[in-house]
Amino acid sequence: MADRETHRGGFGSHGGESGAFIERAFREKIVLVGVTLGGADAARTDADLDELAQLIDTAGADEVGRVVQRRSAPDRATFIGKGKVDEILEASERFDADTVVFDDELSPAQQFNLERILGRTAIDRTAVILDIFAQNASSQEGQAQVELAQLRYRLPRLRQGRGFSQQAGGIGTRGPGETQLEVDRRRIQRRIHKLEAQLRDIKKNRRVQSRSRQRSAQSAATIVGYTNAGKSRLLNRLTDSGVLVQDRLFATLDAATRRLELPGGERVLLTDTVGFIQKLPHQLVEAFRSTLDVVVEADLLLHVVDAAGPDPDAHITAVRQVLKEIGAGAVPELLVYNKCDLLAGHESPLGASRDAIMVSAATGEGIDKLVAAMADQLRSNAVIVELLVPYARGEVLAAVQRAGRVLTTDNEEDGYRLQARLDLASAARLSEWVVE
Repeated sequence: MADRETHRGGFGSHGGESGAFIERAFREKIVLVGVTLGGADAARTDADLDELAQLIDTAGADEVGRVVQRRSAPDRATFIGKGKVDEILEASERFDADTVVFDDELSPAQQFNLERILGRTAIDRTAVILDIFAQNASSQEGQAQVELAQLRYRLPRLRQGRGFSQQAGGIGTRGPGETQLEVDRRRIQRRIHKLEAQLRDIKKNRRVQSRSRQRSAQSAATIVGYTNAGKSRLLNRLTDSGVLVQDRLFATLDAATRRLELPGGERVLLTDTVGFIQKLPHQLVEAFRSTLDVVVEADLLLHVVDAAGPDPDAHITAVRQVLKEIGAGAVPELLVYNKCDLLAGHESPLGASRDAIMVSAATGEGIDKLVAAMADQLRSNAVIVELLVPYARGEVLAAVQRAGRVLTTDNEEDGYRLQARLDLASAARLSEWVVE
């Protein structure tokens, strides 16, 4: 077995204390491992490894080799077969690799067994994505969400410490003491509970803001999509804002909201959100639920797709899977193919998606068409109704003004005659005053 102390992998025996899974004091050398399970397509595994290589580069490390295998099912002890473990060990020693990264999630036991055999750090795609999120989180909420996801990932991966913590002696208290593992586990659990409470408070504040938005009758649209599809650049193009734009994976973690005025004069709150990716860690989805509520509560989703990307259809599927997981699968969606300026000489990715919009956030091409489509879509989610509200029912008049947009008002003998644009739920709630 190789000497593990000679390798510098950043994960460490307890998952590290610095918040990073990959050591960035130097560029780690990484061997990637991909497994094609069952009847899956080997080409899909290669594409996933290409994406994992991008993630590794974003995290600050370098790919030096790859090992692939086809199996009917994962090996319970090491995920891959014994012969393939030996092949990975040989490749790691040949390239002097610090770390081995699997494209699939490893169980704590599989990770422990692999590190024992390989003599170097073994992590998975989940750890790499968590590491990138830890690098990019800047707001207090984002940092709390990422730390919570990391702790939930690390807790079952704690390793038994060698010593015991000190425990005060005395009648009724003498004993072997607590192992360091128990101390570490309790400390992490306390921190998890504190972060969960902190994020619950943030969620309450977000609900207050949401109710305030509903009272102001402003529609809300949220930009979603695969990481690095150009969502932040599109927000900047639509609203003339200065949100940070970088050509790298997961550059945006903190939601940014700006106002956009539509052609008919309506105002919409437009929010940019964290990008999604295939095999997005469950820990991150759970930790970011308070942020992702803005997706669930939106009136319209702008689903941004990289038209020049390697596999737009696979990216669309991955995003829709996450939307379904968080409860936003039924929110109206407008498909937006971005980066159309990079499609010169290539076939349009629209295919059967005739309702999709082609744009370039970089050049502005198609933006007017997108804004018009947004206005049409948001209006189609509402109805125009006529109401007769008695003069003595001022609270009903106020409710109509809060719930929608009042288009006309006339004073009649029996009260105010209003024409208003309301969402379907508000129209049903105020049906008593609707004039047939």
